[in-house]
Amino acid sequence: MTKGLLQKFVVEEHVKNALKEDIGFGDITTDFLIDSDKDITAYLKTREDGILCGIEVFKTVFRILSENIEIKVMFSDGDSIKKGDTIAILKGSARAILNGERTALNYIQRMSGIATETKRYQDAIGNCKARITDTRKTTPGFRMFEKYSVYIGGARLHRFNLSDCVMLKDNHIQYAGGSIVDAVNKIRTNLSHTHKIEVECDTFEQVKEALLAKADIIMLDNMSCDLMRQCVSVIGDKALIEASGNVTIETISDIAKTGVDVISSSAIVAKAKTLDIALDM
Repeated sequence: MTKGLLQKFVVEEHVKNALKEDIGFGDITTDFLIDSDKDITAYLKTREDGILCGIEVFKTVFRILSENIEIKVMFSDGDSIKKGDTIAILKGSARAILNGERTALNYIQRMSGIATETKRYQDAIGNCKARITDTRKTTPGFRMFEKYSVYIGGARLHRFNLSDCVMLKDNHIQYAGGSIVDAVNKIRTNLSHTHKIEVECDTFEQVKEALLAKADIIMLDNMSCDLMRQCVSVIGDKALIEASGNVTIETISDIAKTGVDVISSSAIVAKAKTLDIALDM
């Protein structure tokens, strides 16, 4: 699954565009200061604890810039890293390493930050069966990297885009005249057999209607834990149960204890801070 998220040719194209954006018409500082035949050794180190993610993307930056950079990697994606750890050692063209330093760090810092935050949320669930999952609140153009990072952090993945799964939200239901059954039936008439239908429910009555419509996934949106428990007891194994809304590191354990299957939160991506990783020459 994870390998499929980051296809080599897609990653390379993304990295090339990132390098074009950053280098522009040339690194006038490095190119005017460093001789073209100068080699250096650089150490990729972490300045704080976390989960490593994005090492192959990091390597791709330098592979594109020079064929003569050797990279020795000591950790893999998903590994726990501790403050002071050396993640990788780079040897080769000083110009290429300095040209790609910021772009490579942008990828690995952001991706490791998301993986670290995701694991924090999953760990907070404890022994409950629920798994944390992401949302579509991602950075435009960076979704595949953020989705990959969430997966590396130990979460399940929600839909990648609007064509992956039907999700009937409040605006869709309102457009259908307020009837969940009518909305589901209209969509099911034209839907491929390979797609599932998820319905967002704000009330207990909507949950009962979603069951009547035979929805595959029922989202309990912004409900109290007491109401979620009531809904879970009614739904049983008739649909996969997702909880969403007001999910924080402080509330996720109580939400998980209601018996839901998955808990979706944009926080693991949108509010994740970058992990402090540096490239020391």
